[in-house]
Amino acid sequence: MIREGKVTFKAAGNMVKEERGRLKAYVTAAPEKGKANKALIELLSAYFKVKKKDIRIIRGQHAQLKTVRIETDKI
Repeated sequence: MIREGKVTFKAAGNMVKEERGRLKAYVTAAPEKGKANKALIELLSAYFKVKKKDIRIIRGQHAQLKTVRIETDKI
């Protein structure tokens, strides 16, 4: 499954919302040295109940708008 969404960095808390078929993720990590991307993967892993290795950012490594691929047959 491929999902698109927007990530807000340096948020007050970690959270995922779905609005109009798109994800909105809030992570407390700063967008430096891959910290925010790592936090996003951990957050999505918990949200979708899949392993971290099954989530990959395929577009938007250095942007707020991201496209992620979730490899699973459970969703």
